[in-house]
Amino acid sequence: MSDCLFCKMVSGDITPDILHSDEHVMAIRDINPQAPFHALVIPRQHIATVNDLTPQDAEIVGRMYLAARTLAQANGFAEDGYRTVMNCNRLAGQTVYHLHLHVLAGRAMHWPPG
Repeated sequence: MSDCLFCKMVSGDITPDILHSDEHVMAIRDINPQAPFHALVIPRQHIATVNDLTPQDAEIVGRMYLAARTLAQANGFAEDGYRTVMNCNRLAGQTVYHLHLHVLAGRAMHWPPG
């Protein structure tokens, strides 16, 4: 999608702070962090929201969570804990309409989240 910020990052038109990259997903540092560690795991394939997922997308969602685990382990947060969040649409706080998984760590997380 030519006007999608994350598609521009995936294609290399915009260069984010990349923390992880493989053939299926990339992870970048969030530009507005909500925790000491805040990354976004983005599938290379454009999927706008969780509502747009199909059964064929199950593997990519699994790969997103595996990348989150890799980030947590590599950055020393796996043992103490970290939060993963996918927002879906406006009222949930989604601002970029390209599926992404937030990975937050480095402080105590409260429940319910907000």
